Amino acid sequence: MVDHRATASLACALLLTLTPHAARSQGAGHAGHADHAPAAVLGRVSFPVACDAQAQATFDRGMLLQHSFWYQASGEAFREARRADPGCTMTHWGEALSLLTNPYSPPAPANLRAGRALLEEAQRLGPRNAREAAYVEALALVFAGDDLAQHRTRLAAYRDAMAQLHQRYPDDTEAAIQYALILGVAASPGDKTYADQLRGAEILEREWQRQPEHPGIVHYLIHLYDYPPLAARGIRAAERYAGLAADAPHALHMPSHIFTRVGRWESSVETNRRSADRAITAGDPDGELHALDYMVYAYLQMGQDRAARRTIDDAGRARAEAPPRNAHAFAMAAMPARYVLERGAWTEAAALSPGETSFPYADALTYFARALGLARAGRPQESAADIEALTRIAAALQGRDAYWAEQVDIQRQAAAAWATFAGGQREEGLAALRAAAEREGRTEKHVITPGPLAPVRELLAEALLEAGQHAAAQREYLAVQQTEPRRFRAVHGTARAAELAGDAAAARDAYRLLLEIAAQADSERAEIATARAYLARN
Repeated sequence: MVDHRATASLACALLLTLTPHAARSQGAGHAGHADHAPAAVLGRVSFPVACDAQAQATFDRGMLLQHSFWYQASGEAFREARRADPGCTMTHWGEALSLLTNPYSPPAPANLRAGRALLEEAQRLGPRNAREAAYVEALALVFAGDDLAQHRTRLAAYRDAMAQLHQRYPDDTEAAIQYALILGVAASPGDKTYADQLRGAEILEREWQRQPEHPGIVHYLIHLYDYPPLAARGIRAAERYAGLAADAPHALHMPSHIFTRVGRWESSVETNRRSADRAITAGDPDGELHALDYMVYAYLQMGQDRAARRTIDDAGRARAEAPPRNAHAFAMAAMPARYVLERGAWTEAAALSPGETSFPYADALTYFARALGLARAGRPQESAADIEALTRIAAALQGRDAYWAEQVDIQRQAAAAWATFAGGQREEGLAALRAAAEREGRTEKHVITPGPLAPVRELLAEALLEAGQHAAAQREYLAVQQTEPRRFRAVHGTARAAELAGDAAAARDAYRLLLEIAAQADSERAEIATARAYLARN
């Protein structure tokens, strides 16, 4: 069943505050008429369609919301525009677009079926010009089936159709923006040249000069730059988006994708706190929990363990009754797992309770944390059941979701390798950890997560350190920091490995960096005490 709920109060409140004028302007503290409440701050969008004036204004409003992935309210806006002008076939296109939800994750099969029906109706009615027909035909490629195994193939077909539409209508700025977005969505996770992402970013950087208040441009630039080698390029868009669309929960969260990539933990906490608060007001539990997961990750990097614990407790109480979608299920599994793994609380990790949701890759997080906890708490033989659960989940995802099947199997391989290492077969364990680290390095993290629960290369470095291979451990920890800068465990590991390897200068630099990162720590982790003691002696 398609979830149009997104709470009626959210849609109604938003549609009342967004006047036709506000759909085309930033609208901060401004309304189209004196008797209206202040218009929401969402940016500025103009997407001309062949509809009457009222439908056009409401369609623009829908696109304003859609560009910040506020897809529940955007769907309602497109339906309202269709009520104003029943023959406005682009409203069918817009509502179908909203049913993709966040396009970086596959939508529910029911959404794909509903979107297909909308686009078939648009084709039956007949788009009002060739440009609109091209939009409908292109998007219909995504909705041509509802089997998730072929979803990426359909996205690639849509990407190619949008390339043709963009080429055919070079002055259509919305076609350019939609094409840039799908270039990133459909990009291969294994392409380390980031060719499609850079092509999309080039398009959007040009459009940004023309449309500085368009929310989709900065939003999609953040996604396109959300990779370790590209993240620094996204800082300007990250710093702009939250102010440009300050009333959209997702817009307040998105800057943290870049802040996480560059290790700006305080900035990530601040923008995600605003996002979570706004999501609560908007009745968006998925957005709230997604923001809280990123917030917990940032707190833990700064050694603010009590703040992280409070955030997890608040998340457990908030919206517990909400039907889980993938962001909801993932965050609820990830946050407690992060809390124990980042602190090295192996016994606590071993005691986590697995859940069962409709999203097995989310369930896998708990099994992975448990398996690591058992192995590192000196009970590696007890991790077999959790490793078997990971094996089972990865196998079930094969043929359905290739990306998550690979990610879960990497977790399985890493957990089994640490169990082997902890069980006394050190060389075999190290070799398996290295293979898993190389495998993980050929993939990319999903947008649903700020980062892996435990980067496998970091797990390899920790095993090397325990095995007394200090210089090798130092190299691996430094490699982790190339993709996960200012990460607490990697920085501390670098310092400790350098200290034991006799590299005093590197140890001092890393310990100083650790104390800088954890300057506002609210708990005295042993690593922080070690850093202070070392620097006092050296």
